[in-house]
Amino acid sequence: MKVTVCIGSSCHIKGSRQVVEQLQYLIKEKKLSDKVELGGTFCMGKCQQGVCVTVDDSFHSVNPDNVKEFFEKEIEAKI
Repeated sequence: MKVTVCIGSSCHIKGSRQVVEQLQYLIKEKKLSDKVELGGTFCMGKCQQGVCVTVDDSFHSVNPDNVKEFFEKEIEAKI
């Protein structure tokens, strides 16, 4: 599974660094490093929608407050 977080300026302002850090922690905590590839990219073109994250080809809007819920629903549940 490939998870990509936008680290462009708009998403950075909205908390992309915290999202990345929380995802790194959750992936390590759940021992999913061999199943989840976490990466970063610049602008995904949906700047108004918060921190942009794709899981494989599925787009999601995430913020530092809902990372754990997003992780459980969109990553952990699908592995």
